[in-house]
Amino acid sequence: MSRPAALLLLTGLALAGGAVVASALDGQPAAAASAPVPVLKTAADFQSIQDPAARSLALFAEAGKVIQSPRCLNCHPATRVPTQDDDLHPHDPPMVAGQSGHGPTGLPCRSCHGPANVRIFGEHIKSMPGDPKWAVAPAEMAWQGKSLGAICAQLKDPARNGGKTLAQLQHHMAHDHLVGWSWNPGEGRKPAPGTQAQLGALIQAWMDTGAKCPKA
Repeated sequence: MSRPAALLLLTGLALAGGAVVASALDGQPAAAASAPVPVLKTAADFQSIQDPAARSLALFAEAGKVIQSPRCLNCHPATRVPTQDDDLHPHDPPMVAGQSGHGPTGLPCRSCHGPANVRIFGEHIKSMPGDPKWAVAPAEMAWQGKSLGAICAQLKDPARNGGKTLAQLQHHMAHDHLVGWSWNPGEGRKPAPGTQAQLGALIQAWMDTGAKCPKA
């Protein structure tokens, strides 16, 4: 066999081998690409704003990137029907929060949602979200479809924020384990911007500068 013919044969065998490997892997779920973590400014980034009221508004607008992210909105639905994913589509299978926020009688959230995310293999690698406190927010804390100003006023009103003071609200956002899930939502979901610690610091700085709300 001539040298050119031998090279052509070896090339053909290599390509065929590659095709076999590709075929063998074709039926396997591909590893999910890591989505870049969205950027969230820190409270220190707003120190240059001299006017406290203006700084307070800017701080809450930055915190609003988390508050209005799908990871938060899905658990604060406009109705007692939770939503899913970045497009906020209705929960599938159909579900309602029930009186407790943990699902209707006979079908609690824990029927599917365990204490931690569970990886699911299929056409795409996804995950079943989970947390020990998995639940829908109380009805008075529904804010899907509201402006950031309206959400801000709601958060400051104990009658509409679960009976919390501003200090309790800050602690909830900065330390609550279920809120923290927003930054560890499992494969197939983008995390909320920044980190939970950043959000807590933004809310604290917002409170320290007068807790001003954007116009509704």
